[in-house]
Amino acid sequence: MATIDPEEAAHFGALAADWWDPAGSSAMLHKLNPVRLGYIREQVDRHWGTDPKALKPLSGRTALDVGCGAGLLCEPLARLGATVTGIDAAPENIAAARRHAAGQGLAIAYEAGEVGGLDSAFDLVTCMEVIEHVTDPAAFVRALASRVADGGLLVLSTPNRTALSRIALITIGEGTSMIPRGTHDWQRFLTPEECCALIEAAGMTVIDRRGISFSPASGLSLSDDLGLNYLVTARPAG
Repeated sequence: MATIDPEEAAHFGALAADWWDPAGSSAMLHKLNPVRLGYIREQVDRHWGTDPKALKPLSGRTALDVGCGAGLLCEPLARLGATVTGIDAAPENIAAARRHAAGQGLAIAYEAGEVGGLDSAFDLVTCMEVIEHVTDPAAFVRALASRVADGGLLVLSTPNRTALSRIALITIGEGTSMIPRGTHDWQRFLTPEECCALIEAAGMTVIDRRGISFSPASGLSLSDDLGLNYLVTARPAG
């Protein structure tokens, strides 16, 4: 089932040329990426028992980043040793991702299209701030779950549907152009309970939930507070 929203794909595709500029339209993603990556590393070490000090804990494993944009998460996953595939709805993003990876000497397989169109299964599937942009979240999560190999992990992040997220991401974030206008539709945000229910209905077991919080003193950081944004880790049930 197709889950790509053409208007959403066009919105993000228009940002492709600016994606790797830490002071550009994707500046917030550049601030968010280290927090997300730290959480992924924590879950990888816990799940596979890898050494937290190892430089390449994903060596010998495959990873898929769904809604990869221009490769902001794919590239560090590749540096952690994974054989990485990135897929995105916007061809403009895939073109930008390929150019940047080539400039970094990284071999990453990029594809434009639907995650449901992939045939392979992956040890690690990541999906950061994407589910709130698709047409059918339940079908999308089923497609994500179908790409997770036996013994693998799914790590997903998305904003919570709270008054805090509306103020922080839309009123302030988009209102001051810290985030490109039109990026978010608050009504499409999922609560952690809603998101986890979709994951479990897709045959996965949720094994961790963590919030991402913001403070003027420390910026963005992992937190027990899920009110603004949160991450979920799941593994195949059974």
